[in-house]
Amino acid sequence: MTRRGGVFLDRDGTLIADPGYLADPAAVRLLPGAGEAVARLNHAGLPVIVVTNQSGIARGLLREAQYLATEARLDGLLAEHGARVEAHYFCPHHPDITGPCDCRKPGPLLYRRAAERFDLDLGAAWWVGDRLRDLQAAIGLGGRGILVLTGAGGEEADRSRAQGFEIVPDLAAAATLILSQAKEP
Repeated sequence: MTRRGGVFLDRDGTLIADPGYLADPAAVRLLPGAGEAVARLNHAGLPVIVVTNQSGIARGLLREAQYLATEARLDGLLAEHGARVEAHYFCPHHPDITGPCDCRKPGPLLYRRAAERFDLDLGAAWWVGDRLRDLQAAIGLGGRGILVLTGAGGEEADRSRAQGFEIVPDLAAAATLILSQAKEP
């Protein structure tokens, strides 16, 4: 069986509105078009995996259980659009508090774990996020990155462009770009 690429999505500012250190599941809000975009990627057979930094846990601003509750709420909202993510991976660390780690984006650890679990070809994968750190792992792992201008994307556009990443308005446009260039599994 041929290994396939996947789509690694940032959560806050890419899939959902980013109120900062989200601890309340009731505050989870899909960004416009995000549910439909994930459903389109699902329909095309591309594994969609969420990878997110959650330094609020290290900072003591939320507990892991609260993060997991927001994750479950996100899954429920996506399901209302006929969409799903294969898995969620999160880094609960912050280098100033817990020291350096390989799981904090742009570190490669969580992407490698997902690739092993789902038999993904990282060289054929896509990284989508609203911050440069969401995309930078693509450079070392061989995939392609897309900056969305939702969330903090507008502030990151020049630096992302300088590193050769695509820039699109939102996740719906990112899905369109991915699907226009995706290789058959």
